[in-house]
Amino acid sequence: MNYWTKLSIDYASQKSYLDDLFQVYPTIPEGIRDIDKTIWKKVEKAYKNKNNTELLNILLKFELFPIKDSYVAYLKRDKSALARNPATANRLCGRLYEMGLDVIFNRCSEAKETNRQIGPRWIKKINWNIISI
Repeated sequence: MNYWTKLSIDYASQKSYLDDLFQVYPTIPEGIRDIDKTIWKKVEKAYKNKNNTELLNILLKFELFPIKDSYVAYLKRDKSALARNPATANRLCGRLYEMGLDVIFNRCSEAKETNRQIGPRWIKKINWNIISI
């Protein structure tokens, strides 16, 4: 076994591993994400009118899309993809209509998961020269 891997495994089996890890990577949940009320009114209108394209275009602008779907990242990057992929748009909207507006709002405003905070913190520490490479 690699020396560093063994050292890591040995350290992880100590009682204080998680406490020590928390000192390096404090995973404190952030507050909920703010949703602009004006934009949310547009979501409600598009939802009520079953305007799939408008509904998706608005929701794709939010930091967090309410559905975890592997195609969402592509749709966020390529704004014309919705028009070229109507079946995907209909599939996503079907799920949105099943969820209802309250669940959509709650999902869009969820706090960032603590496991998503560690990477950016590591980069900040490197940029602040706390950790030398």
